[in-house]
Amino acid sequence: MGVVARRTALTAAVLGAGSAALAGCGSPLDPRGGEGGDGAMALSVATNAVAGGKNADEAEWIERWVIPRFVAQQRAEGVDVRVEFQPSGVDDEQYKTKLALDLKAQAGPDVMALDGIWLGEFAQAEYIRPLHEVAGSGVADWSGWRQISPKVRSLARFEGKLYGIPAGTDARVLYFHKPLFRRAGLPADWQPASWQDILDAARTLKRLDGVTPLQINAGTAMGEATTMQGVLPLLTGAGGRIAKGDRWYGDTPELRAVLGFYRDVYRHGLGDPRLQQEAKGRDKSFEQFAEGRLGILAEGDYFWRDVISPGTGTAPMKQRDNDVGYALVPARARHEGIGGRDHVSLSGGAVHVLNPNTRHPRQAFALLTALHSARALRARLGDAAMITERDDVNDTVLEKDPMLRFCADKALPVTSFRPPLAAYTAVSLALQEATARVVAGREPDHVAQGYRKELEEVLGGSDHIIG
Repeated sequence: MGVVARRTALTAAVLGAGSAALAGCGSPLDPRGGEGGDGAMALSVATNAVAGGKNADEAEWIERWVIPRFVAQQRAEGVDVRVEFQPSGVDDEQYKTKLALDLKAQAGPDVMALDGIWLGEFAQAEYIRPLHEVAGSGVADWSGWRQISPKVRSLARFEGKLYGIPAGTDARVLYFHKPLFRRAGLPADWQPASWQDILDAARTLKRLDGVTPLQINAGTAMGEATTMQGVLPLLTGAGGRIAKGDRWYGDTPELRAVLGFYRDVYRHGLGDPRLQQEAKGRDKSFEQFAEGRLGILAEGDYFWRDVISPGTGTAPMKQRDNDVGYALVPARARHEGIGGRDHVSLSGGAVHVLNPNTRHPRQAFALLTALHSARALRARLGDAAMITERDDVNDTVLEKDPMLRFCADKALPVTSFRPPLAAYTAVSLALQEATARVVAGREPDHVAQGYRKELEEVLGGSDHIIG
């Protein structure tokens, strides 16, 4: 895939959506104007959230907390401004296409949320521009930057340029069921130092009747969870990467090592291969863990917050804080992780960016930073705990949650992010298919060769493949 092809990948998708979709976008940003009917300066902000529906808490927070206070603050500074929230409650791909259509038409909201993996695609299509190009040199003066670590800030970077502000992040760890560990004679403070340590613990757990020792997501039924919770943490733990710049790694020793780990898990009865083929397999693994029928699970902090939360989880564990242990994902062996690390993680998150066509860049940037003030983030979370982009907020809201504190303090410093490139989704699917083949019994070396060939089809040749 050449430079032109990469730049037009999103454009082609937008054109495929048709003019009818463009007509239905209803974007208020008029490149010729930008003033409200009452004479106030008009701004708009959009996320994939809607009151009473998808991400309702986010929508209500923006409408009821952020916007009123921002408007009052601007008026106190002598700026008459009106802000409209543009809600969405649709599939992520629909939301993405809608924004792309708006931006292609030089319309759309002044401030918008993008999934971090879309950043490069929108940048290559020239639908967004680096933050300082839109809002000017004053971007660097925002005091909030001091509270966002360089590691987390990299979520909003593409090809060395900063395009927005990260809107929270997460981390991947290993969870283990402490009562099962006690029954098997394994330590309550388990922290594996290598892949071998994980396999050894799983073999010990296998002695317990009715227990699946280990769940590492595999196959296409698990979707992106296979790539995020399984392949990529393991790949970085072997010292490998999925991409370098705009080139993608193919049949590498690191990938073969990852596929070899999948073979060791699923060919020797340490994991349940049937779960990897079921549409609800991931949810079933959650239920099995909560019920004490699964020993070790690789997942994100979402599992702790939303799945096994004692009061509100989908698979609640009343004794979660006592019965669930957590550990960093180890490198294959000491110092073999990417950058010589002993432990690794993987993170994702959204990014808030500015519309390059905004008529009011300074006020749009002020609205952007208002979404990321410490006060605003604390107001959004209330009594809940979640890893935010800001260290000062994390210091407050994570104080009573040791697990999320662990993720923020231990996992984020060793984390990596997915490449924000247009081809990522197709490459991720190819990786999922590769793990499915290994779980089905094929040899890792042959599967790695097949993955390389599939990359050639996805990328239109071998020019952008390494290995």
